[in-house]
Amino acid sequence: MSTISAASSGTFTIGGELTVNRLGYGTMQLTGPGVWGPYPDQDGAVRLLRRAVELGVNLFDTADSYGPDTAEQLLRKALHPYAEDVVIATKAGLTRPGPGQWAPNGRPEHLRRQAESSLRNLGLDRIPLYQLHRVDPAVPLADQIGTLKELQDEGKIGHIGLSEVSVEQLRQAGRIAPIASVQNLYNIAQRDSEDVLEYAEANGIAFLPWFPLATGQLARAGGPLDRSARGLGATPSQVALAWLLGRSPVILPIPGTSSVEHLEDNVAAAGLELRQADRDELS
Repeated sequence: MSTISAASSGTFTIGGELTVNRLGYGTMQLTGPGVWGPYPDQDGAVRLLRRAVELGVNLFDTADSYGPDTAEQLLRKALHPYAEDVVIATKAGLTRPGPGQWAPNGRPEHLRRQAESSLRNLGLDRIPLYQLHRVDPAVPLADQIGTLKELQDEGKIGHIGLSEVSVEQLRQAGRIAPIASVQNLYNIAQRDSEDVLEYAEANGIAFLPWFPLATGQLARAGGPLDRSARGLGATPSQVALAWLLGRSPVILPIPGTSSVEHLEDNVAAAGLELRQADRDELS
């Protein structure tokens, strides 16, 4: 059983207000096949989420499209009423035609309707961090961000985040409303968003890398991650998370799992210090 707390990962204050331990948890795996429908073992999922809180995890990332709705509802079932330090981040902007299918919808009426739905699903009066899941190319970005700004002004959401965006889109959005977070694909093997990370770091924006454990060939037997993990008495996943935590102080990894054992292993990465030789090889 892990004795390391997520607090060992350090803290970051999202939007100058929401202080969280940097190692969080993402709920996408707590759904049915194809991210569709409820998770089959509801009691097991409740135990896992409560164990995450016991281990110091206080940032939980979800979305209205996970299920849809069921992941948000599960968070409420497991954790409501939420501890004072727990921050719930959810997202809107993707619709679900069916299992494994995703389609962008950034129309203002849709975003507003989904915000109201997420408030009900999560049992919140105000969503601490509300993220645009994808920019809809069919809708002006100003309209999408403008709707989130209206929801913020109405007190229904606290801070605004974006997902899968470019630096230019971040700049455009920031001219309409303060942007507190960005969530792009980023991991030790996939670093196309280096420029977005650098922009986030320069502007105090939280960077939530999704798919943080996609280690691919780096984790093969005898590969760089495997060698580092063996030398440190750790797992490749722990090394990958420790690499992210060491890459930038604005990075908040949100690995997801449906296993309590894997959850505990992931949290243990918060206390893992990589040797400079390992960082050099992995970079």
